Amino acid sequence: MHDLFEIVNGLEAKISKLIERQTELQGKYENLLQENKGLQQEVASKQRKIEDLENQYESLRIARTMVGSKEDKHMTKLKINALIREIDKCIVELSD
Repeated sequence: MHDLFEIVNGLEAKISKLIERQTELQGKYENLLQENKGLQQEVASKQRKIEDLENQYESLRIARTMVGSKEDKHMTKLKINALIREIDKCIVELSD
């Protein structure tokens, strides 16, 4: 009978430790969930910032091309001329 009592006491101690450990792990899990949510918000914020900066860069690039150096103006003129030739080809094809 004494052995049975010791076994039950041992089981109770182990169960208490398991419950304590489960509670501890549940708390850590909830903290990690909150941290994850915060990091996801930070990533979304950084992504929006990147998109804004890319838009600003594109605007500056276009403005610089228009006001830029002779080489930039020359490249812009070449691109415009190429587009005009392409449009003319399309018009000719549609006319046929």
